[in-house]
Amino acid sequence: MISIIIPTYNAAAQIGPCLGALVPGAVAGQVRELILSDGGSTDDIAKIADGSGAQFIEGDKGRGGQLARGAATAKGPWLLFLHADTVLADGWIDAVSQFVAEAHQGQAACFTFALADPDPRARRVEKWARRRARWFGLPYGDQGLLIHKQHYQEIGGFPDLPLMEDVALIRRIRKRDLTILPVEARTSPARYRTDGYWFRPLKNIGLLALYLVGVPARSLARLYA
Repeated sequence: MISIIIPTYNAAAQIGPCLGALVPGAVAGQVRELILSDGGSTDDIAKIADGSGAQFIEGDKGRGGQLARGAATAKGPWLLFLHADTVLADGWIDAVSQFVAEAHQGQAACFTFALADPDPRARRVEKWARRRARWFGLPYGDQGLLIHKQHYQEIGGFPDLPLMEDVALIRRIRKRDLTILPVEARTSPARYRTDGYWFRPLKNIGLLALYLVGVPARSLARLYA
């Protein structure tokens, strides 16, 4: 049984497809609970949570802290972290069920990165992102993360960071213990369309490099925005 945790901040306009893709998992009995961990939204996200049967918790804005609060609330033995603008493709239930059945507690999984955009430039970004995940064991947070709660707690959980919280956690998981599931997690292309399909990936690489050499995540968050 899986607890799904989604951090939200004024996500009412975009979270519908994400939640819709999760319904079959609840019907199949694979999803124990859905938790929306909010960071002070001013839209109708609380009403959406109530209408979808999700548990709604509130706290300070900051994705790392929101994810950590959601994990602390979760009751399921397996945790699945997703972003509000990510939509899991058909087949995710079978892939997750098989992984959970075969994995030991020290293993984790993510989905295959995809952008919900027919633009050929999106395929180039996907190609790089998939190589990054496969070669370096560094998937994007947009790819979701499936991890046993005990393992999550043993490696310290998500740090309270506004950016790079996914990198900080994933680096504590051994590359050999990370499985990339053959099911797409299709995420919004909004930032790529705004910043450009060349500039945005370069910006992401630059921010990651700065973080890895010790630049504080809170400073990087201002550059990211």
